[in-house]
Amino acid sequence: MGVYVITGATSGIGAKTAEILRNRGHEVVNIDLKDGDISANLATKEGRQYAIDQLHERYPDGIDAVICNAGVAGGRAPIPLIVSLNYFGATVMAQGVFDLLKKKHGSCTVTSSNSIAHGDARMDVVGMLNNNPDEDRIVNLVKDYDPIGGHAFYAATKYALARWARRMSAQWGASGVRLNAVAPGNVRTAMTGNLLPEQRVAMEAIQVPTHYGEEPLMDPEEVANVIAFVASPEAAGLNGVVLFADGGTDALLHSEKVY
Repeated sequence: MGVYVITGATSGIGAKTAEILRNRGHEVVNIDLKDGDISANLATKEGRQYAIDQLHERYPDGIDAVICNAGVAGGRAPIPLIVSLNYFGATVMAQGVFDLLKKKHGSCTVTSSNSIAHGDARMDVVGMLNNNPDEDRIVNLVKDYDPIGGHAFYAATKYALARWARRMSAQWGASGVRLNAVAPGNVRTAMTGNLLPEQRVAMEAIQVPTHYGEEPLMDPEEVANVIAFVASPEAAGLNGVVLFADGGTDALLHSEKVY
């Protein structure tokens, strides 16, 4: 059985993914701000480095997978937190354990979002994240924006994260490490529970096709099963994929787009 590291596995999709993997006999390491096997603030450079150092100390022979799932939604969270946790909390952690993944020919799966296809991401922020990833500079540039407009920044971080995974996948794959992104749709989690009323109305206005006429939000298990598969050796043929796990919402909205 393998060693699976998951960030943000205390609740929501991460917690359900951890449960699935543990039930399959794997060792799961939860890295989270609270109640983690390794407690660390991944929105900070110091927290990320602490988590990376802990993993190297505990698993010198390598790990089988890292699932970078920790994140925060837009709407109430400060914009700098969205940028630091959603993007740098994932990419820095992934890069920091690449050597451990390489030892076991493992995989990295990052949690993106189907909001990347909706066209409301701040593409200037996406460009800075992907092409000039200076965290201090970017955080300083966005620190004065009103959190109420945070969804555009949330979508930007998830877009940049998916693009990062695509860009790095060939290089990582050539070293024996698969790198993919899973893009969930509207899922019933604490994150969606904290949306502003107008955001929730907009979210529920678009029915999830597989839930048509029923509960408008997906269950975390529907996405967690996808993530567990993508991270597993059974998905050896997947590399550089952005996989929409949204019950068909993206296909509904963009039915003519096949690539």
